[in-house]
Amino acid sequence: MKEQLFEACKNYLDHRINRILAAMKDLEESLENESKSSAGDKYETGREMINLEFDKLTGQLREFRKLEETLLMAGRKVPAKTIQLGSLVKTSAANYFIVIPAGEISDGNEKFYAIGANSPVAQALLGKKVGADFSFNGIINRITSVE
Repeated sequence: MKEQLFEACKNYLDHRINRILAAMKDLEESLENESKSSAGDKYETGREMINLEFDKLTGQLREFRKLEETLLMAGRKVPAKTIQLGSLVKTSAANYFIVIPAGEISDGNEKFYAIGANSPVAQALLGKKVGADFSFNGIINRITSVE
């Protein structure tokens, strides 16, 4: 199961990164066309807007690359009895995969929430073991499984 979840997270990142790269390529083409067809203040404004959008995409790409590194790091973690980065955790409330914030992942039978280690629920879980209780949003839940 863990391998499927890692693959789903990797696919999530690949999809996002490819969308950003495609948008950056489109902006580069727009910038080139802007250079060929414009002159004066309108030209400068258009170029500046394209550059601002490009900078925004560059920042997003950097963040997704960091998430890629985190996912790789989580994949190298050795299984442990305590919850850590890379743990697959089942609780009385929900199932969590502590790697990157990739949202809900379903294998058809079960739902898992891929969450980052800095998320509030992950912070409530980190370091705990099977059978331990934890509180999230004022509700006490029990950890039933850790992989």
